[in-house]
Amino acid sequence: MPDLGEYNELLSKIWDAKWITNAGPMHHELEEALCHYLKVPYISLFTNGTLPLITALQALRISGEVITTPYSFVATTHSICWNGITPVFVDVDPLTGNIDPDKIEAAITPRTTAIMPVHVYGNPCDTKRIAEIANIYGLKVIYDAAHAFGVEVNGKSILEEGDISTLSFHATKVFNTVEGGAMVVHQAELKNRIDNLKNFGITDETHVVAPGINGKMDEIRSAYGLLNLKKVDSAIAIRKKVALMYREMLKDIPGIRMLDDIKGVKHNYGYFPIFIDERQYGMSRDALYLKMKENNILSRRYFYPLISTFTTYRRLRGAEESNLPVATRMANQVLCLPIHHLLSEHDVERIVDLILHER
Repeated sequence: MPDLGEYNELLSKIWDAKWITNAGPMHHELEEALCHYLKVPYISLFTNGTLPLITALQALRISGEVITTPYSFVATTHSICWNGITPVFVDVDPLTGNIDPDKIEAAITPRTTAIMPVHVYGNPCDTKRIAEIANIYGLKVIYDAAHAFGVEVNGKSILEEGDISTLSFHATKVFNTVEGGAMVVHQAELKNRIDNLKNFGITDETHVVAPGINGKMDEIRSAYGLLNLKKVDSAIAIRKKVALMYREMLKDIPGIRMLDDIKGVKHNYGYFPIFIDERQYGMSRDALYLKMKENNILSRRYFYPLISTFTTYRRLRGAEESNLPVATRMANQVLCLPIHHLLSEHDVERIVDLILHER
């Protein structure tokens, strides 16, 4: 959270201006600051991280079927369904948790119009392979980059990939505006279309050009974001230290697998997932989760259950467990450990000590 004194100063400016929403000065300032920080040409702010996904599909006029991953937060798939589109699930890569490009092509049908991959835990997808497949079949690519704030590959923002990328600024994210989100696009005219769509499709006082939605970010949260943006680098640096401590302390525990940092990638350390092999570790993932909870250590089984197992989606093509063996295994083994910029070395030691001695 930003410094309360600094935040009150910005709130005073908002109160003096009496402009609290509808693309005010703080909103414009945050968009410009984020474009600079994230190294992207155009960004459109939203009131949460789900509306950019819904609006992206509208903006690109996607229909029919969209190939996506079951290993994500349910908003990814919900956004497809809210547009009257059919999600099609394919399996994931065991090393990253991201959609497996080798599985995409076989899922393409004449009704397929787009691919919606997720940069899981901020690990970049194989964007080159996905782009090659999309180009061959004439598909759009919308990246759910909710976890990928500030992530770069060889100095280039991962948000530059695909036709559109979307971000979440929810309170749990590395950079947050309490609730919030954004869409990254590459053309000024698409940015203008997005800005219209998130404002009911209104272009001026007498014209509505599309069936839009209300997705605007207000001045209050824009100010919050401006202050948090100043602190995000130091927060990420501390998160990295926490991640390195976890790696060192957990590396020799049988049955515990961690995801490695990827060479050439600037990570944001938003999550620290471990994967528990019950046979080797001697305790199930769920038993450890509950034991940690009893000791006031709040881990999360993220992502569990798989989206494809929910009643709403289990009858979709590709939702069968036999089609998703890797995603199923990861969902049944994953446990995200606490990681944030206020976590001390003593806290990490206490968490690891419990993992080490409770099995």
